[in-house]
Amino acid sequence: MDDNSSVAMSAEDRDAFLGAGGTGVLSLSTDEVDAPHAIPVSYGYDSVEATFYFRLAVGRDREKGELDGRAATFVVYGQDGDDEDGDWHSVVAKGTLADIERDAVATESLAALDRVDIPLVDIFGAPTSDVSFQFLRLVPDELTAREEHRSQP
Repeated sequence: MDDNSSVAMSAEDRDAFLGAGGTGVLSLSTDEVDAPHAIPVSYGYDSVEATFYFRLAVGRDREKGELDGRAATFVVYGQDGDDEDGDWHSVVAKGTLADIERDAVATESLAALDRVDIPLVDIFGAPTSDVSFQFLRLVPDELTAREEHRSQP
């Protein structure tokens, strides 16, 4: 039986794991009756400011609703190697989404956007030129990073 546990990742290891961008799951708050709205998304990560950036599809037919000022939890996870024996890693960021086009946020975001790489994943069923996007950031109120710790026999 494996005696593995999780340990906190250092800030350096967390930043290396997140890189400049990738994919994760964004969970958005809803009212108290409905379950949170969770969607896979691509992200950019600015390690200088420990801030996440998103390019999210918006429009009338999207289920997300208004995004600016919305409470959110963002999760990135992965496993080393190609098999199930690789060590796992996860990062959980909790905070409030902010539209980076707002004046108060825009100036701070310009330099950070040069440091991130938000992958453009084409999952929209239409050319990306026909999809409206909103750019948002998440400055975490709470940021946790854990990784698997294998006990020595």
